[in-house]
Amino acid sequence: MNMKAFEQYKLPAFLIEALEKQKLNSPTDIQERLIPAVINGKDVIGQSQTGSGKTLAFLLPIIARIEPDVKEVQAVITAPTRELVEQINKVLKGLLADQPEDRVITSQRVVGGSDRKRDIEKLQNTPHIIVASPGRLRDMVKTQSIDIHRVKMLVIDEADQMLDMGFIEDIDPVAALMPDSLQMMVFSATIPESLQPFLKKYMTNPKHVHIDPKSAAPREINHYFLPLKHKDRTEETVRIASSIQPYLAIVFANKKEEADEVHAAFLEKGLNADLLHGGLSPRERKQVMRRVHSLEVQYLVATDLAARGVDIPGITHIINHTLPTDLEYYVHRIGRSGRAGLSGEAYTLIEKDELASLQKLEKKGIKCELVELRKGEFVKTVDRKSFRAASQKQEQKAVPKKPKPKPKNVKPGYKKKAQQELSHQQSREKRLNKRKDKRS
Repeated sequence: MNMKAFEQYKLPAFLIEALEKQKLNSPTDIQERLIPAVINGKDVIGQSQTGSGKTLAFLLPIIARIEPDVKEVQAVITAPTRELVEQINKVLKGLLADQPEDRVITSQRVVGGSDRKRDIEKLQNTPHIIVASPGRLRDMVKTQSIDIHRVKMLVIDEADQMLDMGFIEDIDPVAALMPDSLQMMVFSATIPESLQPFLKKYMTNPKHVHIDPKSAAPREINHYFLPLKHKDRTEETVRIASSIQPYLAIVFANKKEEADEVHAAFLEKGLNADLLHGGLSPRERKQVMRRVHSLEVQYLVATDLAARGVDIPGITHIINHTLPTDLEYYVHRIGRSGRAGLSGEAYTLIEKDELASLQKLEKKGIKCELVELRKGEFVKTVDRKSFRAASQKQEQKAVPKKPKPKPKNVKPGYKKKAQQELSHQQSREKRLNKRKDKRS
């Protein structure tokens, strides 16, 4: 498919040229299904995994709908983390790089942790598009540094994460100040039931597009699972990392404390590693991302919330220090490698009682392979039939057995009574025999 695929949406010429420079030749599934709806002003819900191309699915039609001559904030884009805001802003700046000088569309990034006074000064020029983190957006609206009363479009990216982190409470009062005709676009990997009241409050008959993870992006990823067998988890994670040769690997931990421990072990081993989690300051997180993008880091140890939605090119390996309790997060994690048709590898440490989780992953279409690390090489341990049998056995063990029902109509102590009755009968027969002998 050539550039005519994007031209069918009647996007401005400078956008088509920007896409061509980035060698984006055809729209992804979510772009193809949502761009026309957004251009037509319809509310949309885009449900897809990381790497499906959802950022362009809202940026391209938003830019196409902006009126450069009208000096008002016309679109607001929110995202839960500073890294994701920076990423969206970077993509937006790339698309706006070569505009015609007589009709310039302007944008401004607004995030916590940045110089507030400088942000306010820049906002006095009234940008057409604002990309913001929820807390700083609410703060700027409250102090009237941003006028949102004429905003036409509002994007909420990674909505389920917004909900988990309590940011919907920041967005709700801001959205309430926007016009009734507001067009809302919500993008998320999952749409939890607890998000529905918010969506119903602001959206009118939204077009809901759900991209199946299998078709979100073509990729070849090998999934290897290593049973711990009472070994030290952190030591095994270091052994895995030392046995692969990644261009860039992300090592996922479920908690900040685990990530700190793994990072320290990597550094002690002499591995080129950096750390990314919510406990770092905004400045530290920004510096980490700069080092990652400039290819100064080979291993990035991270938590799910810190890394989710952040686009890091060139990831070849994923190491799961721990299997996430929510298996959807496993899909998010491995979706970061093997992009653009490239291959990738995922290594996960598991306990015996997690075999049932592997069976659930198989039902999602993920081919799981059990391996062991022997002398620096990954060796297959069991065949597919043995693996499934072990998984099923594990599931059966987890189900408590029902107690056997007691026999019906049996009185308590029936054995003792029966024996007493037999003994009594034998004594009676002896007495009768003695009487007969005496009579004879």
